[in-house]
Amino acid sequence: MVRAGLTPERLARAGAELADEVGFEQVTVSALARRFDVKVASLYSHLRNSQELKTRIALLALEELADRAADAVAGRSGRDALTAFADVYRDYAREHPGRYAAARQPLDPETAAASAGVRHAQMMRAVLRGYDLAEPDQTHAVRLLGSVFHGYVSLELSGAFSHSAPDPRESWSRILDALDTTLRTWPAPAS
Repeated sequence: MVRAGLTPERLARAGAELADEVGFEQVTVSALARRFDVKVASLYSHLRNSQELKTRIALLALEELADRAADAVAGRSGRDALTAFADVYRDYAREHPGRYAAARQPLDPETAAASAGVRHAQMMRAVLRGYDLAEPDQTHAVRLLGSVFHGYVSLELSGAFSHSAPDPRESWSRILDALDTTLRTWPAPAS
């Protein structure tokens, strides 16, 4: 008998909450069954396996991030758009560390193409339009921004900056200033 109210969407949301509490790598169908006080087998009518659960959590996280980023960058350009976009990622990672880890989960090409990850890429490129970068420089800049945002957030979440001055918020602001300057003065390719 299927437990009333359990759906793949509800399980993904509960899995995302669990990921924030215990870490994305610790999320399993068994752990989720304990949360709902049901037998593991009863969840398999909604999910094929733990991998499907993790994929659903990743898709949920990507959707949440895309929605936040779209709201944050609307009507902004240049450094304002860059800062708003970057702050969404940093704030989301700090509020939802498990979901943020899920959003970094590799997806198969078909799932990735249908995910909100496409919206992220479009928004990042929209932010970069304020810097007038043509291809392939725009792709290089997307990779730079993604690397810096993810690298900083990952180090911050691991506690790497918690015991030293200056305050990590000051470093984040200075990094965004440096990125803005870099994007405004993007170097020509070496010949």
